[in-house]
Amino acid sequence: MNLLEILAATLVLINIALVARRSVWNYPFGIVAVTLYGFVFLEARLYSDMLLQGFFLVLNLYGWANWRASRAQAGEVVVLRLNWRARVASLAAICIATAAWGWLMHRLTDAAAPWWDASVAIASVAAQLLLARRYVENWALWIIVDLIAVPLYATRGLWLTSGIYVVLLGLSIWGAIDWQRARPR
Repeated sequence: MNLLEILAATLVLINIALVARRSVWNYPFGIVAVTLYGFVFLEARLYSDMLLQGFFLVLNLYGWANWRASRAQAGEVVVLRLNWRARVASLAAICIATAAWGWLMHRLTDAAAPWWDASVAIASVAAQLLLARRYVENWALWIIVDLIAVPLYATRGLWLTSGIYVVLLGLSIWGAIDWQRARPR
């Protein structure tokens, strides 16, 4: 555990607490947090997670604009829901992308846990995309990511980050409940 990891973890907690409350102000915290975590994961040789932070940076910028537009139009951040076909297609895409990314990390890098890391990375990409677009299903994916990430980060000695993901699991459950209440009937 180092100062960079402590700062990144703190910013992530603030970010997710604000996301669960549907506050547009989550995005500045998220942008700084993903930048810092890029360096943390590089040092831990978790390359999928490191690359993921760059993608998160882009999605945070997109999400910030999308959420601001929703709030400007409706007076609040409006929550949406995927139809069943979109859910099935998303799940299939996550499985295929995880297999492909895990294989690439296994074959082309010295990644410490290529398949495990790939599952966290790909599910996180899907969850962050759904979050940026305001779909309530993002929370189910975040819960799965949190459950997988806790032991992964612990095995790499990232104890604070592992602990943060335990807290994120609780925040994800809270977010899922809150967003279910907020979504239009």
